[in-house]
Amino acid sequence: MNKVDVILGLQWGDEGKGKVVDVLTPRYQAVARFQGGPNAGHTLEFNGEKYVLRSIPSGIFQGGKTNIIGNGVVLDPILFREEATALAKSGHDLKGRLQISKKAHLILPTHRMLDAAQEAAKGSARIGTTGKGIGPTYTDKVSRTGMRVGDVLGPEFRAVYDRVKARHEATLRSLGYVYDIAELERQWFDAVEYLKEFRLIDSEYEINRLLAEGQPVLAEGAQGTLLDIDFGSYPFVTSSNTVCAGACTGLGIAPSRIGEVFGIFKAYCTRVGAGPFPTELFDETGARLRDLGHEYGAVTGRERRCGWLDMVALKYAIMIDGVTQLIMMKSDVMNDFDTIRVATAYEIGGERTDRFPYAVDAPIVPVYKEFKGWKCDLRKFRRYEDFPAEFKAYVEFIEWETGVPVRIISVGPDRDETIVR
Repeated sequence: MNKVDVILGLQWGDEGKGKVVDVLTPRYQAVARFQGGPNAGHTLEFNGEKYVLRSIPSGIFQGGKTNIIGNGVVLDPILFREEATALAKSGHDLKGRLQISKKAHLILPTHRMLDAAQEAAKGSARIGTTGKGIGPTYTDKVSRTGMRVGDVLGPEFRAVYDRVKARHEATLRSLGYVYDIAELERQWFDAVEYLKEFRLIDSEYEINRLLAEGQPVLAEGAQGTLLDIDFGSYPFVTSSNTVCAGACTGLGIAPSRIGEVFGIFKAYCTRVGAGPFPTELFDETGARLRDLGHEYGAVTGRERRCGWLDMVALKYAIMIDGVTQLIMMKSDVMNDFDTIRVATAYEIGGERTDRFPYAVDAPIVPVYKEFKGWKCDLRKFRRYEDFPAEFKAYVEFIEWETGVPVRIISVGPDRDETIVR
């Protein structure tokens, strides 16, 4: 029986997973998303076109592949229809290639309202949610009051919807939140009819069937490890398990079925929204990283906070995920820097540690190691051997510290600017 390989972000999301999945997918028969919702934007660029995927797996551009939205995903029918129709216009046949788990939970119009109302009620303690209704949908899932994709096929569909909506509206009234969802609701029911045109499946059976037949499967995560509900910088986290174990619960595969674990990280660090970020730069260097790296959210357009690579956090993520191969993105962003720094430890309350702490809101002072910049354009290289010695020293330091090989290095946004070692 074949294994499921897993591809994950190792930082706070936005590591460049979409591009790498697209590079890796030729090896796989199926690509499956296992958690998250339409707050995640995976950007892919090729043939001069740019695509942003939010819920649809990044393998959709490879002809003849099966793409599965797993049970761990939360799906907004309106945003799904927008995404799917845009892809269909660009000539990609979705209905033949995309399957959706009946056990995935649905984001309702009132979930979006709850997201906005609850974030507003937090005042200065806001966590910087994208407002897409993801947190409230996962809350309903855990409290066993949610709606699932399979419900749209049942005779009680409208009654189930009305029950969930009534409960949400009672909460919204208690928060004093004023809203009008008439138009959103009309679009939502239209989009549900569109959703029903796809193959709605028991994805756990489908994925295990593929494995039993010897077909290779790639599981695709959204966001990043440091946003995991259990292991991230709580409470500034997402509402799902973004770590490797999330692929088991989000797709219905046994832990023994996990094969390679590809961990993606940027050559520096970024974070969107609120929350701790020990190596964040508030100076001109941080602004340069943001501008050179085009660090703005694919879905929200929000500016990303930028800082140096954090080895404490990276090694923590590698441990939790069981990463077997590393993939380094956006190395070219630092082409012109004289000096590059990497945090190798933290100082917290006068004590030095190489462990990611429980209380990430404590004042953390990073301990840095300095590297000489490579001062050349990495985008022109296509073989690892040809890279400058300064860049190779940076890569090999990361390998030495983590004990994991850096197998793929990306030096630009295009498909061919990807060096596989």
